[in-house]
Amino acid sequence: MRFGRRRFIAGGAVALARAFGAGKGAAGAVPARVTFMLDWFPNPDHVPLYAAMGAGYFKEAGLDVTLEVPANADDPLKLVAARKVDVAVNYESGVIFARSQGLPVRSVGLLVAQPLTTVMFLKSSGIRRPRDLAGRRVGFAVSGLEEALIDQILNADGITKANVTLVNVGFDIVPALLSRRVDAVFGAYRNVERIQIEMQGQAVGMFEPERYGVPPFYELVLIANDAAVQSRRDPLAGFVRAVGRGLALTTAHPDQAFKYYVGLNPKLDDTFNRRSFEATLPAYARSQHQARGRWAAYAGWMAARRLIPSAVPADQLYTNLAP
Repeated sequence: MRFGRRRFIAGGAVALARAFGAGKGAAGAVPARVTFMLDWFPNPDHVPLYAAMGAGYFKEAGLDVTLEVPANADDPLKLVAARKVDVAVNYESGVIFARSQGLPVRSVGLLVAQPLTTVMFLKSSGIRRPRDLAGRRVGFAVSGLEEALIDQILNADGITKANVTLVNVGFDIVPALLSRRVDAVFGAYRNVERIQIEMQGQAVGMFEPERYGVPPFYELVLIANDAAVQSRRDPLAGFVRAVGRGLALTTAHPDQAFKYYVGLNPKLDDTFNRRSFEATLPAYARSQHQARGRWAAYAGWMAARRLIPSAVPADQLYTNLAP
């Protein structure tokens, strides 16, 4: 996939964990097995998932959930497409790219319902609005979607990416910005790099794509294979409902949710993870209802930006299993 959070470094991630559901479910029924894969190493985006695990919501839904951590950020989507994994965390853009390439995956639920990516800069740079980037160096990690997003932001203030010097900095976004190798970076997250930079004593400025003409999009969704949505609809719907309960617990009782997260990932109990979690709280999904208009608008924008050949019909992109 062309756009992922591969640079998120989280120590102590386990390769495989069984999520509190190996016994029998309600009324002695044998629990349905569900294999679930994160998008990358455990990080604060995933707190509601660990809250659902810790609180026993998957077990109460009659599920025996196996949690897997991918070896590569491209794996979750590929493995769901091949039906090697039942459910995975992915991105709205990832689903749209996949469908445009004929892969049978769709979103069945939500985790982070608001964009997190930004154009980020140091306030000490004097940058105040997108046109202030003219003549400056802007770093990016992945070509394609990131370039289209930054061009949209610049267009909204009267310039284009031709007015800036784009520099591929790989995933060393924070060092590139702090060392002044570049004046701004795209692909920095308001709940990750922002925290890292602020912990270095620097004030951060951001241009959020949704404020500059990019349709609002779901940052992180739960994806499943088309065939599985038909043949395993009940356990998948139970999984999505359990995640919804984990999200509700997280927003209502964040301290308890974070305890579940670090209880299963002890090495992540540090200042960065706590601050990142606090920054993510407003962005967690408040329901599992996916809006058709949001999917259609973002797919249409991607087509208009020639990231995909044509807009993918919204009904191919998502199914509300537990709205």
